Amino acid sequence: MTSARVVGVSRDGEHRFSKEPEEAIRLVAGLGVEGDAHFGATVQHLSRVRRDPSQPNLRQVHLIHRELFDEVTAEVGPGQLGENITTEGVDLLGLPRGTRLSVGDAAVVELTGLRNPCVQIDRFRPGLLKQVVATDEDGAVVRKAGVMAVVIAGGVVRPGDRIEVLLPDPPREALAPV
Repeated sequence: MTSARVVGVSRDGEHRFSKEPEEAIRLVAGLGVEGDAHFGATVQHLSRVRRDPSQPNLRQVHLIHRELFDEVTAEVGPGQLGENITTEGVDLLGLPRGTRLSVGDAAVVELTGLRNPCVQIDRFRPGLLKQVVATDEDGAVVRKAGVMAVVIAGGVVRPGDRIEVLLPDPPREALAPV
């Protein structure tokens, strides 16, 4: 995983599906991406705010692997699926909960779970939901639309920044939707 890197960074101050590509984003410890609609210590996802606004925000940063774009038939690019950081060379979906990613010179995020995509993804590109949520040969649901994380250490993140994977101590827990 030594070639792991950031290929795109995005944010949006409104609750829209896609996020605008940026030259750089600033991660703030315990809060998320400065200037993004999901910035905050407590839940910011609108449906979760309606249920219980006091819950901790486990979805401060959304990461997607660029390799997903090669798997889907829709033409998509960084930020279009709502992610803040688009990665390359990291098997995000195969990492355990609690994995820390050191990104760039200072930022560190900790993976909290899988993104659970909803019907909005089909509104963006019809048929895309079936391509990012599937079932395996055992009938288990496989979610491919990225992972969620919290910010442990803040810093500026830019395309081209390196990513270092820091696995948690065993026993390790598989990622589940958050």
